[in-house]
Amino acid sequence: MDIKSFQDDLIGWFTSEQRELPWRKDQDPYKVWVSEIMLQQTRVDTVIPYFNRFLENFPTIEALANADEEKVLKAWEGLGYYSRVRNLQSAVREVHEKYGGKVPDSPSEISSLKGVGPYTAGAILSIAYGKPEPAVDGNVMRVLSRILLIWDDIAKPASRKIFEAAVRELISHENPSFFNQAVMELGALICTPTSPSCLLCPVREHCEAFHEGVQNELPVKTKKKKQKNVQLAAGIFKDDKGRILIRKRPETGLLANLWEFPTVELSLDFQRQRDQLSEHFEETYGLTPKIGDSIGEINHVFSHLVWNIQVFSGQFKGDISETPQLKLVTEQQIEEFAFPVPYQKMLKQYMEYKKAD
Repeated sequence: MDIKSFQDDLIGWFTSEQRELPWRKDQDPYKVWVSEIMLQQTRVDTVIPYFNRFLENFPTIEALANADEEKVLKAWEGLGYYSRVRNLQSAVREVHEKYGGKVPDSPSEISSLKGVGPYTAGAILSIAYGKPEPAVDGNVMRVLSRILLIWDDIAKPASRKIFEAAVRELISHENPSFFNQAVMELGALICTPTSPSCLLCPVREHCEAFHEGVQNELPVKTKKKKQKNVQLAAGIFKDDKGRILIRKRPETGLLANLWEFPTVELSLDFQRQRDQLSEHFEETYGLTPKIGDSIGEINHVFSHLVWNIQVFSGQFKGDISETPQLKLVTEQQIEEFAFPVPYQKMLKQYMEYKKAD
């Protein structure tokens, strides 16, 4: 391969065809950082409004470092994978305190920040600081596996090193920012997972897979293990003043520090959903609830498991002592709290049920 010709074709295409994205308006390391964290596991179209809102709320390193976690989680609500934003705020605080609010521009320092892996470090260093560092994610591995005819399994962690070495060979030292962004853009728009648009590809003549006719066989990627199914029952319970009971999830683990409605994992006897939820409520809060009919079912897919939630409405009499982890809130106040997507769906389902009742 003529590397200079490849670089020119790729960067030339990106210069004229790149999408207008809010984080591309300047090369602010903080904005690049926020966008790269949001784009992990999430589509560009989904990220754009979140990015704009997040930057309105937390326009600088200092603003995010000093923000209340509850407000940060609320701004992230619906994006999922919440450990991303908790790690981001933790790392931003370190940058604020240790580096005077300037995102470090050395590989060792930036890689030591919480939640900043090799890809994010490479993206910030190349895009914001113009350093010829590789930024290798699944998108980039797919593109390069085809261009360079690499048959190593991209699902294996060891393969990343192969692709990082390949980027170091190919990357433009004159414009590493556009080079890395161009490879990412190519993967998003042209060199897609299925049915790549080879006839529109600006680097088709450099692509070994296209010349061999095997572009649809690459990349090699072993399938993930089957997701675990979890059966749950959850209830939107109101007290005699019409306030809804919500509780905060633990500080660690799945959906940490987000709010939810009382929820119990069901035993194998799924027919006793209402009874198991009632027993959970009595054991946890010391009160006997009155549970109505099921108002629907929510199915929510995580990367490693699937929640099947049977949703109930309910009432209870008696006092529950509020704590920082346990609140009684009105339907208006509930808007202030950050809920994961399945519980947002649940609340919407409840409001529709109430309206129709």
